[in-house]
This record gives sequence, structure tokens and C-alpha cells, in this order.
Amino acid sequence: MQLSAGLVWEAVADVGAVHVRLLPGRVADARIEGDTRILTMPDGSEVRELIVSVDDGLRRLSYAVVSGPKMAITFHHASFQVFEDGDGSRLVWVTDVLPHSMAPGVLARTERGIAEMRQVLEAG
Repeated sequence: MQLSAGLVWEAVADVGAVHVRLLPGRVADARIEGDTRILTMPDGSEVRELIVSVDDGLRRLSYAVVSGPKMAITFHHASFQVFEDGDGSRLVWVTDVLPHSMAPGVLARTERGIAEMRQVLEAG
């Protein structure tokens, strides 16, 4: 199914509704406090993310994870960018993480998240 870049961007840019529009089931709730998004996970744990930028012109969201359960990661920055791709769109998720030894686990979660987001977006 081809989804327009505008439709995908609308869901990504709705930073306070990630638990509804992108990752229901993986994220139980989300709330915004200033520039911080607080994600509540299904087990009740919380992840705090600094929303660095939401750029409608570039269709780009940038954020940094600043705390979470068992946070062995010392640096975690990521961005989503939505591009037009033929009649549809392409969502690019870039993640930088330190220490490097944590990258395989983050990659696995990112790949699962991409599949879940695609399924949710295509279901409408």
C-alpha cells in the first residue's frame, strides 16, 4: 500500500500521540512536558525523550533519549524523516547510540519498530 508523505509525516509529527498513531501496544501512553516526551511502556516503565526539532518543511523529527529503564546507553539520538517516493513515501529512521556495544540491541528494536509502524500506518 502506498501512503502519501504528508499522511506519514502527520503521524510522525504528532509527537504526543506516538502510542496511538505509530506504536500502539509497544507504547502504552505518551505525554509532553515542555520539550520532553515521556513514554510509558506497557510494563509501566518510562522513557524520557528530548524533542530536539520538528521541522514541517523537511518533514523531519529529531529526538534524544535522556533516560529510561536500565539505561546502559550513554548517548542516544535519533531522527525520522519522511520523503516522497513515487506515488508513496519513504520513512527513514536514523539512530546514533553509545556505547557502540549497545548498537545491535537498538538496531533490533528499531527494526521491530519500523515493521510495527508500517503495519499501523497501512491499517489507517
